[in-house]
Amino acid sequence: MSLTELHLALLAGAPRHGYDIKQEHDSWFPDTRPLPYGQVYATLARLQRDGLAEVVETRVDGGPERTVYALTADGAARLRAWLAEPAAPTGAGAEEIVRKTVSVLHTGIDVGGFVARQRAAHLRRIRELQATPPGAGPAERLVREHLIAHLDADLRWLELATELLLSPDDQPTVRPDERKPA
Repeated sequence: MSLTELHLALLAGAPRHGYDIKQEHDSWFPDTRPLPYGQVYATLARLQRDGLAEVVETRVDGGPERTVYALTADGAARLRAWLAEPAAPTGAGAEEIVRKTVSVLHTGIDVGGFVARQRAAHLRRIRELQATPPGAGPAERLVREHLIAHLDADLRWLELATELLLSPDDQPTVRPDERKPA
């Protein structure tokens, strides 16, 4: 995910300070890792440096000083250009589930246990996501449905992996515990 453009989208509704941007991000994507404050402020500094956002005021509301940022015309144009481009399809094969499954394939270590644990973890997460809290808006529902679809695809992929992992033709010829020391 491009944090630069995402910050621009978070600023598009109204000028905001870093705390508001972090809170808005976390409400837009409630089922993902919260955005760290340090990342918010570092990104805001880059946006300002690059002329994509500007400081419109500094507030002191009985607490720490809060710098309020707004999109510049260049920032709005960059946001529109980003939204006009389709997102690149993922699937580079570097996700942890793929790395672990391929490792199991090559090592033969606890194949059945690995698949069972991975399936159980995916099914548990799908159930959690299906328990949409009352009042969830369409954006939150869309994010959850996207996550569920990916988990479902992983489960179908695990079925294929199970066939390959448990096939005697695809097992390693030399197991790690059978290797001779060098």
